[in-house]
Amino acid sequence: MKLTLIETTWKPGYTLPKFDVPAMRAKTAAAPTWLHMGAGNIFRVFVAAAHQDLLDAGLADTGIIVYEGFDEEIVPKSFAPYDNLTLGVTLRTDGSIEKRVIASVADAFSCDLARVKKIIAAPSLQMVSLTITEKGYAVGEICPSPAAAKTTIEQLAAGLLARFEAGAPPLALVTMDNFAENGTQLKKSVLTVARAWNISDKFTQYVETLAFPWTMIDKITPRPSEEVAKILAADGFEDTEIIETTKHTFVAPFVNAESAAYLVIEDDFPNGRPAFCHRGQATDAARFPEAENTADASRSPSGVYMTDRETVRKADQMKVCACLNPLHTILAVSGMLLGYPTISACMKDENLVALIRRAANELLPAVEHPGIIDPAEFLNEVLTSRFPNPFIPDAPARIACDTSQKIPIRFSALKTRVNAAAAQGDKPDFVAEFPAVSLFFALFLRYRMGINDDGAKLDLSPDPRLPEELNVLYGVPFGKKIDLRPILSNESLFGVNLYEVGLGEKVEELFAKVSAAPGAVRSALN
Repeated sequence: MKLTLIETTWKPGYTLPKFDVPAMRAKTAAAPTWLHMGAGNIFRVFVAAAHQDLLDAGLADTGIIVYEGFDEEIVPKSFAPYDNLTLGVTLRTDGSIEKRVIASVADAFSCDLARVKKIIAAPSLQMVSLTITEKGYAVGEICPSPAAAKTTIEQLAAGLLARFEAGAPPLALVTMDNFAENGTQLKKSVLTVARAWNISDKFTQYVETLAFPWTMIDKITPRPSEEVAKILAADGFEDTEIIETTKHTFVAPFVNAESAAYLVIEDDFPNGRPAFCHRGQATDAARFPEAENTADASRSPSGVYMTDRETVRKADQMKVCACLNPLHTILAVSGMLLGYPTISACMKDENLVALIRRAANELLPAVEHPGIIDPAEFLNEVLTSRFPNPFIPDAPARIACDTSQKIPIRFSALKTRVNAAAAQGDKPDFVAEFPAVSLFFALFLRYRMGINDDGAKLDLSPDPRLPEELNVLYGVPFGKKIDLRPILSNESLFGVNLYEVGLGEKVEELFAKVSAAPGAVRSALN
């Protein structure tokens, strides 16, 4: 079996598109409705699959055009040779595997500003979505004019100028990258570029009229797995080559991911949108019959929710600040200290499971119930199904990247509790309320020593914006007393000055324990 449109010998167990792919591509070329920027794995296995659900159900007749503006090798190496198809491989906790040929990408290209502008200027276009990672929204030195646009944000702005000049209607610009208030950041980035070009006040005002919906996305999608490639090869699937580009992107004709999938989108689309389910509208059952068999009619079978901005905020806070991201970070740092190769291996350690369960209980009171997703059920899925999944080869080292920048966001429940106590005039015992969080802070400092719990050298994950204070920890020998006050009082690192809330001394005490000798981390966890 080969991943091409002309393949006809697919074995049972491979789900194929139910729509006319050539007809869809012809309609898309004539009147594009969706441009996606960023051809990464989460787009291919989640966003593209969600749109395929609509195509299969007859709720859409155009596909997605994909543009890759950063890594020029992705499209020619993982799209073009395979007719822009992707084999989506869902790895379930019970060991079963779902294999689906995803064909919702109508076309894919890279590094072609003229074409970007032409597509964005099309009156039929409803949305431009992005998965370019959080770093992709940083605006540094801006190119002198739209003709010289290089970054994805600059190229997007150049396309919007073409749309403005063509008199096309407003549309939605939808970031699907995983950070809070992401739509607001996208708007800020695009406006920064537009203002720097100083073309006209009317163009800037036009950008202001566009929609920048907030979103929350959640699906663990590690790099292509050699083990999955072997399984597919044994099945007779021939296209299993995994490629690392010169920019260190790992791509393959297939993408492996977990089954859980959540995409919560603020429903703000001035020029129309895909027919994903919308919460709270009585017409949904008639418009979207695929929702009738789901537990919550606000969610399509593909895991997409359409809702309002406040609900997106709450869903994002639930995930990022309590039920997933902070627990992932705790496992990553602890797992590296203890030498575990994967997150699923960490979940076999009773001490670590107890630690993240306790941490979740400490963090949950600070988040609000989003209504569309139950936090308790979401957390239970994370702890009993998602993290323990042995078929998701996610390494602690990947999750531990940029930890110093993640802590103030992922553990912001501490600051929320501090602010609430100040508003109410309370003086809570933070040591009693946050014992697991305090231990994690100590373990993070212990990790920064660059020595694992056995005493061997530990290769730390990249953390390019590391606070200078943390560098003093690297290479510190076991048992050496060190002044932690500059670190633990750093509000940019922990969200609060830990000494002002009574946690500084506790973390000092815990750090002394976990850094006393080889085996001290395990002893403290016990």
